[in-house]
Amino acid sequence: MEPPVRLASTGTIIHGVSVGEVLGVSTLAEARLIAGESGLGRIVQRLNVMEVPDILAWVKPHELLLTTGYPLRNTPQSLGRLVADLDERGLAALAIKLGRYVDELPGEMAEQADRLGFPLILLPNDVGFDDILNQVLTDILNRQAAVLARAEEAHRALVQVVLAGGGLNEVTAEVAQLLDVSVAAVDGAGHLLATAGPAAHVAVLRESISREGPPTSPARTSGRGREFASVPVLAGGHHHGRIVAYSASGAIRESDVGILERAATVAALVVTRQEAVNAVESKYRADFLRDVLTGRAGTAERVTTRARAFGWDLARPVTVLVAELDPDGDERTAQDRLVSCWTAAIRRHDPRGAVAGFSHEVVAVVDASIDATRVARDAASAFADVPPATFSTGTSRPSPGAETLPEAYSQALKAARVGRQLHGPGAVAHFDQLGVYRLLSLVNDTDELHAFVRETLGPLASEDDGENADLRRTLQVLLETNLNVAETARRLHFHYNTLRYRIGKLERLLGNFTDDPHLRLNLTLALHVLRMRGI
Repeated sequence: MEPPVRLASTGTIIHGVSVGEVLGVSTLAEARLIAGESGLGRIVQRLNVMEVPDILAWVKPHELLLTTGYPLRNTPQSLGRLVADLDERGLAALAIKLGRYVDELPGEMAEQADRLGFPLILLPNDVGFDDILNQVLTDILNRQAAVLARAEEAHRALVQVVLAGGGLNEVTAEVAQLLDVSVAAVDGAGHLLATAGPAAHVAVLRESISREGPPTSPARTSGRGREFASVPVLAGGHHHGRIVAYSASGAIRESDVGILERAATVAALVVTRQEAVNAVESKYRADFLRDVLTGRAGTAERVTTRARAFGWDLARPVTVLVAELDPDGDERTAQDRLVSCWTAAIRRHDPRGAVAGFSHEVVAVVDASIDATRVARDAASAFADVPPATFSTGTSRPSPGAETLPEAYSQALKAARVGRQLHGPGAVAHFDQLGVYRLLSLVNDTDELHAFVRETLGPLASEDDGENADLRRTLQVLLETNLNVAETARRLHFHYNTLRYRIGKLERLLGNFTDDPHLRLNLTLALHVLRMRGI
């Protein structure tokens, strides 16, 4: 026997009509719903006729299945399992004519249909299947045409928003008007970027998002409207947030979700356009601030005027902060996040402060009266969600104006690097708190410093030899304890005699440092310089 003929398009039909609406067509005026009333909202997208025994192999979701019961005439016991099998395959409803091949439906079948919410429809005997097919398919096609026309109109309106230079505020306003709902654009962290719609409804939407976060899916239902719907905003393979809609009357339907998806596409265009603009502006800001900090930006008056165009105030007393990623972090993934965290922190503490990201660091210029340590900790707190990356921060002395900013930048940069060497990753160091390291960092001729280390420490200056490194550690603890042999032995977990032996070996290599305070000073400075290697 030939398989049943498909009477609707075999492609996926996006929209259809509910079972309840199908029962309203004229040819079904005498039809009677005998079970499954709770499923009247199921969507009918296609129709099929069941007149072969193996119909389950041919059915598809959202079908209205018409039958005379012919395939079941010899096996009426199959009717008991038929509802569950059809429901499992996602069918919309079953419409059957009785009397010709099947006299009545078993009570078990109706009970199962009520339990599953699967509509069972009793067809009048004087109505032909072809009339039902024609009317229902015409209704479905007309509905699809209307939905597609509405979607096309919405698409043109939303594209026009982008072409006119509109942003997320204009996109949400257009969607709110098209769907008669309240709408919100939410970023990836759940923060509201734009809202539109009646104030009272927007308040409900805000509360819902702040309490539970935006819905993570459109929450599609079988023909019934709903209060909330949400679609993702995706661009360039990245998730940029969501478009969320709320209807107080629960009137958001499947076709509305389609328009929301188009709005999300337009929102993605807006987001990527703004990101491109921000990237260009960020480069201009960074280039200008780099010129200021290296003394290439021109006169103080010119610097002040150009800075004002960026919203910066560089004419007041300021402090320079430098944040550098610590070496153990993945700079490729963390640098952008570092810039964002510092930009947000500066905006909170000093809206007129300057901030920009360079290739390996973030530099901020803030009011000298602001607690720089607090700003750094604020940025570090926001950056904490990017493990295992950390950054070290250095702050300069107060700078009275634009002319001294290059010197202040140099101080902050040295403070960040020396602070990391002294206190480890995540350090926050002020230039004036570096002690002797501050003086050493002011020596511009690093070759001279390294020559001093080699001349003073001799073979102990090399880090390639493990024994020399061990002796250097012994020397460092001895100097830190002011030559207290007992305390040094305790710290290093050495026997007293072992330490006395090591002291003799050190004096043979370096000289009689236990009796020469000047030599001890030179050795201490050399060890400090060695500790600052790479700065």
